Amino acid sequence: MNDPRLEKWHNTFLTKDTDALAELLHPDMVFHSPTFWGAKEGGHVAHFILCQVLEIFQDFTYHREWVDGNHFALEFSCKVEDKNIRGIDLIEWNDEGQIVHFEVMVRPLNGLARLAEIMTQRFKDAGLLKQPT
Repeated sequence: MNDPRLEKWHNTFLTKDTDALAELLHPDMVFHSPTFWGAKEGGHVAHFILCQVLEIFQDFTYHREWVDGNHFALEFSCKVEDKNIRGIDLIEWNDEGQIVHFEVMVRPLNGLARLAEIMTQRFKDAGLLKQPT
């Protein structure tokens, strides 16, 4: 039996519904990106990151899922330009149905490196990272 939160996540992410995505993210959530050191705090920051991912990832597919109460582990694959990526989303939900913690792990290194370059540039373009002077 599928967890309704899992179904909602899949529908939201795979249809690229950014408004529904925002509703799933708790305002005080913590996001751990594979491309930045340290946690990013706040649903608005996580929303920005995930919206960028929706644009960058090509041929995105979930393969396996593990659900343990409010903790999900979702294995995925995608392409970033010409780089193939495999990864895991670790998602923690609260009892109200919002995501409170999200951590992403990605391999191989060449795909992660390209993803990091693109994400860093998008953060800079959005004014979320300081440009070197």
